[in-house]
Amino acid sequence: MTSTLLKSIPLNAPTICRLPNGLTIVAEQMPVEAVNLSLWVSVGSAIESDRINGMAHFLEHMVFKGTEKLASGEFERLVEERGAVTNAATSQDYTHFYTTAAPKDFAALAPLQIDVVVNPSIPDEAFERERFVVLEEIRRSEDNPRRRIYQRSMETAFERLPYRRPVLGPTSVIEQLTPQQMRDFHASWYQPKSITAVAVGNLPAKELIDIVTDGFVRSKGRSYLNSTRSEQIDRSIEDLAFESELPYQEIVRREYTDESLQQARLMMLWRVPGLTQLHQTYGLDVLAAILGQGRTSRLVRDLRENRRLVTHISASNVSHHLQGIFQISAQLPTENLAEVEAAIVQHIRSLQTESVTAAEIGRVRTQVANRFVFANETPSDRAGMYGYYQSMVGDLAPALNYPARIQALDEVDLQLAAERFLSPDAYAVVAISPDRK
Repeated sequence: MTSTLLKSIPLNAPTICRLPNGLTIVAEQMPVEAVNLSLWVSVGSAIESDRINGMAHFLEHMVFKGTEKLASGEFERLVEERGAVTNAATSQDYTHFYTTAAPKDFAALAPLQIDVVVNPSIPDEAFERERFVVLEEIRRSEDNPRRRIYQRSMETAFERLPYRRPVLGPTSVIEQLTPQQMRDFHASWYQPKSITAVAVGNLPAKELIDIVTDGFVRSKGRSYLNSTRSEQIDRSIEDLAFESELPYQEIVRREYTDESLQQARLMMLWRVPGLTQLHQTYGLDVLAAILGQGRTSRLVRDLRENRRLVTHISASNVSHHLQGIFQISAQLPTENLAEVEAAIVQHIRSLQTESVTAAEIGRVRTQVANRFVFANETPSDRAGMYGYYQSMVGDLAPALNYPARIQALDEVDLQLAAERFLSPDAYAVVAISPDRK
């Protein structure tokens, strides 16, 4: 059944088509001479067991190593010949494949992209060659100070949830994975209800849907579209019965040294709701902007511009599917660590005891409105937004209604959010200092 999504903002007019097998197709015509096809698979490192940690990312690599119809590298060659671009990425909650092409080339390239994603051969020899590529990527990641800091913060933020593990997986696990394990993983998780196909660009929405549908027919057969029974195991992350972790009950402190750093790093973390409690995230998004997004935000103005205690500071509300993390990050001289932490705590307290000003709320409303417009400028921008929300939340309305949600918040809502989720007396701290001994 096909229906046009109702929305309050005329900038967008996506059409959603849900097939009997669970596959979702989102399409929209956009007057830009390009078409982006994004295939979002609701499969990331969070669904892996420790025994196969890194499989989703490794599979992202192997998808491009050929199918029964396409030799290894042939898809990329055909994309390049037409001046198109293709790439992919893996996160904790999803894997995303995309191609951007000229409208005249879309009908030729879209079925090829679909074929590589749903029908990878995963040949043994290519698997062994690509294993070394993935292992090298892990080594580079471990040598990257920014990624090391991020990983330490995730390990501190989550004691049980799989977000604490690296998306790339550990070397010891990648070295033991087999091609058959990967084939089984693909067959189990790359099922229709886990896939959202988004096509945005300068072709009519119906034509985009027809091309994408035909691509799946050519790749899997017409029965694939109408089957309500998966080939193997049709499941989602909810089936794994993870439970959110409780908010911190005290201050949890982790201290490290890293001789590659020139300055110390400070991260303060609070466990907050994720996408499964989407309505709880809007106030936290605004509080993050008020505290640490832009030169006029409170922490930047106080700790960097006025007191010059930090060289960089920011705040963000990261909403994973199962649980979110509210994070404040700073780069600073080691001797300022204690003073900056105390200052941040004081700013958190003030959010709970003093109303946010009208000027601050107005600034955030303007930022959100503008960012929404900027995130709609290209077919790839728009396809990315649709794919993320449809695959992660199962609904496009939150994406299109986001500015209205933010504009509806007032100072009372923000104070309540700060009181409920941002305790000044219970949080996690990760402090990393250069080793100068």
